[in-house]
Amino acid sequence: MSSSDSKNSADLRTEDIEKRDPSTVPIDAHYDPTFVRKTLMKVDWRMLPLLGLLYSVALIDRTNLGIARIAGMEKDLKLYIGERYSIASMIYFVPYILLQIPGNVILQWLGARTWLTVCVVGWGVAQLGMGFVPTWGWLVFCRIWLGVFEAGFFPALVFIITTWYKRNEVQKRLAVFYLVSIVLGGFSSILAYGLAQLAGKGGLNGWAWIFVIEGIVTIVLGIITWMFVPDFPSKSRFLTPEQTKMILDRVEADRGDSLPDKTTGAKIVQHMSDPIVWIMALMFLCSTMPAYAIGFFITIILGTMGFDVQMSLILTAPPYVFAAISCFFFAYLSDKTQRRALWLAVQNVICLVGLFITGYSNVQGARYFGLFLVNAGASGCVPGVLAYNANNITSHSKRAVSSAIVVAAGGIGGIFATTVYRQHDFPRYLPGIWATIACQFCMLLCLAYTTWLFNRRNNQHRAGLRGPLENTPNFFYTL
Repeated sequence: MSSSDSKNSADLRTEDIEKRDPSTVPIDAHYDPTFVRKTLMKVDWRMLPLLGLLYSVALIDRTNLGIARIAGMEKDLKLYIGERYSIASMIYFVPYILLQIPGNVILQWLGARTWLTVCVVGWGVAQLGMGFVPTWGWLVFCRIWLGVFEAGFFPALVFIITTWYKRNEVQKRLAVFYLVSIVLGGFSSILAYGLAQLAGKGGLNGWAWIFVIEGIVTIVLGIITWMFVPDFPSKSRFLTPEQTKMILDRVEADRGDSLPDKTTGAKIVQHMSDPIVWIMALMFLCSTMPAYAIGFFITIILGTMGFDVQMSLILTAPPYVFAAISCFFFAYLSDKTQRRALWLAVQNVICLVGLFITGYSNVQGARYFGLFLVNAGASGCVPGVLAYNANNITSHSKRAVSSAIVVAAGGIGGIFATTVYRQHDFPRYLPGIWATIACQFCMLLCLAYTTWLFNRRNNQHRAGLRGPLENTPNFFYTL
């Protein structure tokens, strides 16, 4: 099919859907189940492995300071002076937070493929530059640019994935790409240890080779992104017209926003005034805070348990493997039962138990087991909150604003994690542990409130006491 034919067919699909009453849009029962299953599988394989790999690289690139630190960077750049390490870790999140909403606006303007390519190549260059920094100040400079380019990536990734699937299919997909990142992130410490053995080659120390090799890999992945990442469903070019129509019909029947609406300044202000968006953002902050704390400090905490550098890096991997299994298990339960808040609360409790064990046990084996629980509980809540938020909003403009605000709050969680785990609290980091515990209790309160509120609004709508929820006929909140 020529590009002009594809464009014409897309325009016809747009006109058909715009004329259609959402309550009469076909649902899965009107399509051959085999056709639906094969199409979704085609979308999954085109989208999830590459996006999962890209997100893995993003997490590795933003959190590998902890590994580089114990591989010689602390001595070379004098990071042991004051709070230099915490500042270098934290500064990344400043542009990361501020540029979330502008990033999603640019995404809709440039398109998914172009914008993601710019982001990936840009942060790859920043990562590569970190391998050649002569002083702590230049390290901070590169970390700022890393935050600039990664700011547009994650909210765009979440935004794109949630436009392709029905609400009860979202969390498994988010969990798939996230668990890929969890596993690869866990083994990245072992990879980094291997790269550190290149010390002396090319006049670079071992920690510098970590940034150089990982930066080059990121740039190559950016080029692959340009070639393979799909755009929004209405702009699909890798599906047939019939498959694209089915995807759009399913989304339209599920929540009535298969086609994008125009994002305007007035809509951005309107969406930002919704308090639920900010409650979801607070929950994401509470989820990412322990996840970032583990990412930045797990090798250091293992070192305080008496393990040498090599063993600390090796023991970093098992908690991440366990977290990946737990993450997908709870995502499956959540999609199967179509309940979000309940399973998020269970994972909060798991994280809490792990924090108390790691913080207060005097048995090193028990403290290590606590890291398994902390990582599992926190990691599972990250895609869980994203799915909870995505399930309870409609329209592309609100999805763009909401996902940007929520992910920006995750950046604040990163700042929180890097500042409350202070150098002078070494080796137990008890104030940091308590701050992380407080985040989990805060999230449990938020979950209780949103469950009550969504249930109340659903009941009011069923009783005819409230108009269409989210301005969408036949829409009900997911509890």
